[in-house]
Amino acid sequence: MLSGKRIILGVTGGIAAYKAAFLLREFQKSGAEVRVCMTPSATRFVGTETFSSLSRYEVAVDVFNDENSGNSWTKHIHWGEWADLFVIAPCTANTLSKIVHGQSDNMLTSTVLAARCPILICPTMDGEMYESPAVTENLKQALRVGYYVLEPESGYLASGLEATGRLPEPEVILKKSVEIIQRHRIKGPLTGKKVVVTAGPTREFLDPVRFISNPSSGKMGIAMAEAARALGGDVILLHGPVTVSIPSRLQTRSFLSADDLFEQIQDYAAADVVIMAAAVSDFKPSEKHGQKVKKERAERTIQLEQNPDILAWLGKRKKKGQVLIGFAMETEGLKENALSKLHKKNLDWICANSLSESDSGFESDRNTVHLFGRETEETFNGPKEQIAGEILRRVFADD
Repeated sequence: MLSGKRIILGVTGGIAAYKAAFLLREFQKSGAEVRVCMTPSATRFVGTETFSSLSRYEVAVDVFNDENSGNSWTKHIHWGEWADLFVIAPCTANTLSKIVHGQSDNMLTSTVLAARCPILICPTMDGEMYESPAVTENLKQALRVGYYVLEPESGYLASGLEATGRLPEPEVILKKSVEIIQRHRIKGPLTGKKVVVTAGPTREFLDPVRFISNPSSGKMGIAMAEAARALGGDVILLHGPVTVSIPSRLQTRSFLSADDLFEQIQDYAAADVVIMAAAVSDFKPSEKHGQKVKKERAERTIQLEQNPDILAWLGKRKKKGQVLIGFAMETEGLKENALSKLHKKNLDWICANSLSESDSGFESDRNTVHLFGRETEETFNGPKEQIAGEILRRVFADD
């Protein structure tokens, strides 16, 4: 139900905090990737080790963590960008008040402010707290500003009282979470389709320190992945050693050589859409040395052999209804070479650009792309993020 979705599970300092461990497992069983954010008080009920073991991620508690150097204090920004849903279960009266009044005194409340995704609050408290005027008003405010609220259940509470305030069972929270994600699901021509995008260069090593490569930054491939996601696609980005940051909201796998990429692409060969934007080396050294070759003993020539033609391999195995998009960088004969590649490798579309054109080429933030189809030719110019969207909207205009 939640395959490929990313969920932040917020846990606050109530006795129901132990139930969040069971909720985490339900999210995982439904296919979601889960990261846990706890308030300092929550760690008095359940240790961070429990959630880090279950989620396989470090648990976020403090904005400033002296034990973890680096950029840990910006984690709330990156997690807020990463998530498809933020579920706070249990949510105490104290944290509820902080959220609706915009306070950010710990990692959980800071992440709420930074989140770009829908937020589900599961208020949980003892005695008559849930019925108090202050909590009632805070819940109304939470709804007014756009948060989702799942009302607690009635029953036997930790204090021994019978009242409203119990955390709903994990399956109830799971069902509500699925409803929210479906409501906010991006609708577009790629909705419900699996999309694989490749980006960046490959490196073909002669020895442990020297390799053959190219100046590809990966910017265009990353832009294509972002554009596919914006059109509703379920995207996986396969990337080489790129020189730019990759948005954390993208699901990724890294490769190094053309052989690495070829091995990975076979896992995704049945995807609905394949966009091969990576700059794959055509050749690799025939021999790779296990140790650094000293210049006194090095040969002055390098024997090369061809790498697997991944695009041709995909074209030969293209299934009915699958869309295969290739990329071509040329220095001359752009149209002739691009069309030859389109037909020879059984592509549906090819995006070609030339190093001789302005606003085009490796590492640039802009590009000029000539899109060729079987009976179509169009040119797009501008920032890579912009033209990636324009290209995909043109490719899937009839869907």
